[in-house]
Amino acid sequence: MNTSPTHVASTGSPGRPEPSPQQPARSVGDLVRAAVSGWLGTALEFMDFQLYSLAAALVFSQLFFAADDAGMAVIGAMATYGVGYVARPVGAWFFGRMGDRIGRKKVLFYTIVLMGLATTLIGVLPTYETAGLLAPALLVALRLLQGLGAGAEISGAGVMLAEYAPTRRRGLIASLVALGTNCGTLFASAIWALLLVVVTEQQLLDWAWRVPFIASAIVMVFAVWVRFNLKESPVFEARGDVVDGEAVSAGEIEDHDAQQAEEVAEFRQARPLTVKSVAVAFLLRFGQAGNSGMIQTYLISFMTVFLMLDKQLSTEVVIFSSLAAFVTVPVVGLLGDRFGRKTMYTIMSAIALVVAIPCILLIVSGVTWQVILGYVVLHNLAVMSLASMENLALPEIFGARNRYQATAVVREIAAIVATGAAPVIAAAVVAATGSWMPVAVLIMFFSACALFAAVWMKEVAGRDLTDPNPAM
Repeated sequence: MNTSPTHVASTGSPGRPEPSPQQPARSVGDLVRAAVSGWLGTALEFMDFQLYSLAAALVFSQLFFAADDAGMAVIGAMATYGVGYVARPVGAWFFGRMGDRIGRKKVLFYTIVLMGLATTLIGVLPTYETAGLLAPALLVALRLLQGLGAGAEISGAGVMLAEYAPTRRRGLIASLVALGTNCGTLFASAIWALLLVVVTEQQLLDWAWRVPFIASAIVMVFAVWVRFNLKESPVFEARGDVVDGEAVSAGEIEDHDAQQAEEVAEFRQARPLTVKSVAVAFLLRFGQAGNSGMIQTYLISFMTVFLMLDKQLSTEVVIFSSLAAFVTVPVVGLLGDRFGRKTMYTIMSAIALVVAIPCILLIVSGVTWQVILGYVVLHNLAVMSLASMENLALPEIFGARNRYQATAVVREIAAIVATGAAPVIAAAVVAATGSWMPVAVLIMFFSACALFAAVWMKEVAGRDLTDPNPAM
């Protein structure tokens, strides 16, 4: 049997994870493997995210939908993108619950395989021209499978790193998960940029669009290999209801082991959730996810279809912004360790709210350097800086008893509402009004939601992650 729930948080040196006496020891090498595992899984998830975002903007409306109405084809491509988010809450609930019961390591293996296979198989789908309505139906089916795996992937990676990392460096180390999003976005964008240079538009539609999806299998294989050698989270193993590597109920402990049954019962008496913990986590995620859907998905289509900018520029802005995020993400994570999650969330979401209209005006100018500057600033402030803190703040908000499931479900319900719906709403309103203003208004709305949650929340930086109760 592991320990009772009355654990003491680690305050070890920043350079080395030092568990409390109750927690199993983990070496720096174990921490590195956990970080690489989370980084790879998140990179694969966001590679899929950006592969589909760019494909939807550049070719999917022509490949998987009838070509009679270009505007409706774009809306259809965005809607298919949104379908992937329908499955994510289901995957979050199922795999998150499993992760709180059997451990983080096993579930992270299952999610990476499911998500990676679905992404790769998109690259071998038939098109509307060859298979008719079967083509978008198969695309929807694979998007659903991707959603099931992705629903618990990034949440599990964030939980694992938060539970591995030294207390005073959690923000910096957990920001590696956000860097995984950046690396996946950059890799996908670079592949698309290269394709647009070396193949003709007809070749792109004929076969070249398949290459990025099939190539994603390389990342999946490497991630699976890393996770084979990953040790379980020390916080999970130290939980008061974990016996022989799995969480149990008081009734599952043999009658003769009264001490273990008492420890399990004590741990299970913790409050699993509170209204404030769920609401704050939801709004933090809702703000970041909504901005992500608007900026990383819809804004690319807006630039190519509505503003009629060159397709090459659409990929270049994503690459430049992803490179800038290699600085933004760890700096914000480090500042979150220094000044707290609440303070940094408040500052970054407030700035994002203020710069939304100026950045959109730069983009609609059509001048290349202004388009790049507007996108880079908006993406890094409204999306990447919030993502840097989110991957740690959400696990810190919830208690050890159901951290994985609560983090995953809240993240994905917020995402299906915000990220799944926002690009479709934006596409419809812009098509109806012919104005850029709805884009700016939606980004300001999502930033305001994150700002409200930041002002309302309690500080969670450095809290004891072995505590079974939520932080607020």
